[in-house]
Amino acid sequence: MSISKELKIILNRLFLGFILIGIGFNHLLFKKKLVWYNRKPDWTNPIRLPFHHVNVFWFWLIGIAVNGIVYSFFIARQDLESIQSLLVFCLVFSLTNAVFEEIIWRGIMLSALQELVSTGYAVAVTSIGFGLLHLAIGFPMLLSLVIALAGVIYAVITLKTNSIYPSIIFHFVINIGMVYSGLII
Repeated sequence: MSISKELKIILNRLFLGFILIGIGFNHLLFKKKLVWYNRKPDWTNPIRLPFHHVNVFWFWLIGIAVNGIVYSFFIARQDLESIQSLLVFCLVFSLTNAVFEEIIWRGIMLSALQELVSTGYAVAVTSIGFGLLHLAIGFPMLLSLVIALAGVIYAVITLKTNSIYPSIIFHFVINIGMVYSGLII
């Protein structure tokens, strides 16, 4: 049976749902509460850098804007027909991937690890795992390291807002850029 490359990619991302089903089943089996930062974001917490403090909302917004600007150069190089032909795939892939990956890595795994180890260790383990996942699906090593660093940023945003939704939006924007830059398809 022959299916398009785009459909294979989307099906691959939908299979992340099986991981979520397994985690949910495991929590039911062992009667553990499933925690995944499913709350309204609290934008009031600052992010403390060595020589500067920044409000988490501005950190998030600047991150999205910088990534949007960087990826806009890739998008601008394409013709309108290419952009239109990828639009549905781009939106479906970006949303599915962002939601599933963030719920798995920053939602469930980060919160579960925080119960057992320090927050810093939990962030490191989930971010490295996030980078290794991308290495395992065929991304180059250097890009997987960058993705692991993005995992740290997503984790900080999740922890500072006490919500997974800002990280999902950030991840969604980056996925759109990755599709149109040619990194995904």
